[in-house]
Amino acid sequence: MRVTGTYERSSVSGEEVSAFLPNPLPPQGPPLDLDTEARRLLEGATEALRRLDLAVGMLPSVSWFVYAYVRKEAVLSSQIEGTQATLLDLLTFEAREDLDPEIEPDVDVEEICNYLEAVNHARAELGRSDGLPLSMRLLNECHERLLSGARGANGMPGELRKSQVWIGGTRPANAVFVPPPHHALPDLHSALERYIHSDDGLPPLVRIALIHVQFETIHPYLDGNGRIGRLLVHLLLEQYGLLGQPVLYLSLYFKRHRAEYYRRLDAVRTAGDWESWVSFFLEGTVATALDAVETASTLVTRIAADRSRLLAAKSTTVAALRLFELLPDHPVLTIPRAADLLTTSRPTASSAITLLTKAGILTETTGRKRDRIFRYEAYLERLGAGTEVGE
Repeated sequence: MRVTGTYERSSVSGEEVSAFLPNPLPPQGPPLDLDTEARRLLEGATEALRRLDLAVGMLPSVSWFVYAYVRKEAVLSSQIEGTQATLLDLLTFEAREDLDPEIEPDVDVEEICNYLEAVNHARAELGRSDGLPLSMRLLNECHERLLSGARGANGMPGELRKSQVWIGGTRPANAVFVPPPHHALPDLHSALERYIHSDDGLPPLVRIALIHVQFETIHPYLDGNGRIGRLLVHLLLEQYGLLGQPVLYLSLYFKRHRAEYYRRLDAVRTAGDWESWVSFFLEGTVATALDAVETASTLVTRIAADRSRLLAAKSTTVAALRLFELLPDHPVLTIPRAADLLTTSRPTASSAITLLTKAGILTETTGRKRDRIFRYEAYLERLGAGTEVGE
């Protein structure tokens, strides 16, 4: 059995525990063994990512797909941690915010919005020539945004934990896992950061799989470790040149196989079984990438069919056509938002929405005569697959 770390005895809440300190990456004694099946999975995952990159490159507009997938991932990653809000909840809040900028989201939607803030901040920094590199400092800044608000206030936003924590169990002595003591975090972070920017000869996808486990094992924060760890995966896919846009998100796979996900992580720590985790990660990459390719194709086909139907309608106006082209970026709309997007009057925007509703493209969801909200139902149905609570 491979030894993946050491233990340090300490006292937590009056009980003695053994905190796990992981060895630096890459796995040692023996080195990582990618057998025939693992290499087959690696080839499949690499090809699936290539197909996804090509599919995204052929889209009429990349921005709407990125917009949609970043939000879908924000919802899914938050749901893994117990958040109950859905993709539709998020998009509806964003639409309602147009009606009332002072409106406050409920705590679940707020958490998803915070995740979006963290993602956008990370990508903005990495995209600037003078921005922060992919580093623990950048992740700390993402963590600060993730935990802003009432629910995260006690999680030390943007700071490494300063106390011993445990995972699972009813008390420290019967915990499922006890992460490293807080005094070891700076050294563990430095070692992980060096590995992120080094080259040990392993394939990039395999390295990302290893880094994710190591981050989750270090468990540097009081709260938000899972979401930041999954965000790190997505940033690494771009950092290592495997994808040109953030359109592969593994949270749907992790959500659907949650028990297996945690079991595989635990097996690395307890039995040194890196190989099974890598295979699981690669299987998830294949499934998620191919699903994204299919989603892109389905949505493009749907949008093209709806565009043709709208063009064929005798009552179609230029404003209605212009608004239709904006729907993928704004699949939930209000009349004020439509007027703003079209840079036109509210009556003109209202007429455009009415035409899209009559064409069967938009659906009014409130049943009210004022402050109405409209949805691009067919688009949202495909995009939101898997984001309902309990799925």
